[in-house]
Amino acid sequence: MAKLREEYNNFLEDIEKNLKNKEDLEYIKVRFSMFVDKVIDEMDMLVDYKTQKMNEIEEKQKEIDDKMSKMQQIIDNIEKDIYSDEGFDFEIICPYCDNQFVIDVDEDKTEVECPVCNNIIELDWSGDVEEDSECNGSCLGCHGCDEEQETQQDDKKQSTQNENKKEENDDDM
Repeated sequence: MAKLREEYNNFLEDIEKNLKNKEDLEYIKVRFSMFVDKVIDEMDMLVDYKTQKMNEIEEKQKEIDDKMSKMQQIIDNIEKDIYSDEGFDFEIICPYCDNQFVIDVDEDKTEVECPVCNNIIELDWSGDVEEDSECNGSCLGCHGCDEEQETQQDDKKQSTQNENKKEENDDDM
């Protein structure tokens, strides 16, 4: 703005030196001042408009920064969950007493002791689910053997009863 004011004053001095008629000189000074005032007013409006737009952009940038910060926190939490240095927790249900407890994943461990019944539980970290086709009946927790044995016993009783009825029917004939 200082250069503009200096140029304005130089312009007025140049006109005063070159115009001899005082009325013409005064007219030009007044008219030129009006023109410069209009130009400065337009420039002020333009600066105000640009300032307003910059403020709006800065506000939006703050909102974006806040959202980015929240997203970064979420990403950091997800990263901690995925790449936790503490290891992972593994939930176990004791097959002997149905107690549910949590241990840290340690693939070097092959067995763990139940904190309630103190039975040893074998751990298989391979992820292979191999179900034996036959139960050896040595566990205390699954109760599958009992149900299976009851079903087999019921089937045998039914079969025996059917055979007895058939024999009775054959004898009656």
